[in-house]
Amino acid sequence: MKVGSSRLRTRTARSATALLLAGGLFLSGNTIASALDLGQLPIPEGALGSLGTASSDVHLAPTPRLASVPNFRDVAGNEGGGYEALAGRHLKRGVLYRANALSSASEEDLATLSSLNVTHIYDLRGQSEISNPMVGGPDKIPAGADYTHIPVEFGDLITLAQTIQSPEQGRQFMEDANRSFVTDPARREGFKQLLTQIAESDGPVLFHCSAGKDRTGWIAALLLSISGVPEQAIFDDYLLSNEYLAESNTATLAQIRGALGEQAALNLEPVLAVDRSYLEAGFEQMRADYGGPVSYLADGLGLEQMTIAKLARKLVF
Repeated sequence: MKVGSSRLRTRTARSATALLLAGGLFLSGNTIASALDLGQLPIPEGALGSLGTASSDVHLAPTPRLASVPNFRDVAGNEGGGYEALAGRHLKRGVLYRANALSSASEEDLATLSSLNVTHIYDLRGQSEISNPMVGGPDKIPAGADYTHIPVEFGDLITLAQTIQSPEQGRQFMEDANRSFVTDPARREGFKQLLTQIAESDGPVLFHCSAGKDRTGWIAALLLSISGVPEQAIFDDYLLSNEYLAESNTATLAQIRGALGEQAALNLEPVLAVDRSYLEAGFEQMRADYGGPVSYLADGLGLEQMTIAKLARKLVF
């Protein structure tokens, strides 16, 4: 290829990506992932770096359940060819995993994570969550993986039990928390660090918070959005935390009930769960402030255009 032609392709890629970012497109046919697909955005060779080598083969074994890390799952979907995206394409399984904290991970489950070739663990818990002996504890790291702590403060159950006085207040807290993922500069900075490192990572990675449903659920929803996954599938994936955490939440509520009484358990039940209204609150705030996830990533988090493209292409074939 001639030098001039290569430069033109680079400028075309930057200009087209910028148009997408400026439009703030959300859950439409014109996502970064689809634009990069089939050469619509010509990217200079090597610019996207390592995009993962996982497969959408429908014959892949289902993602294993981890007894000691109950909300562990694949961002792309746990079975078959991964979630369907635009134009009948599917997401890559085995590239990005999400979970709750690894502080209680068993040796057997750590060995399973190693067998999945997880190379890096990203921990979004605040320091108070990790240091609290009743609800926290440091991660146990699978062999072969590195650990990075990127704190996005949220509050632990001990503190919330003292401040939330009704189930309605608990639900309001969760909706406000999701809105803060858009409006709070410190939380946006943490998400920027996480997504930048995911984009530049080699090999499968796992990210988590305490329960793996709120901060983790927000990041997963963003990744699915820019990958062209339909809105209903994004909400269905978000709500899976209720299924995966059902047993552990029952046990946690029993402990709260025994220590603090029935009313405290009722107050905190909405906090332990996920509800469509929680994620909708964050999405509505994102649309109001930025127009959608692409502009939120670019303008709200300050991610480079190529970083957003790398994130999308990590998941989409």
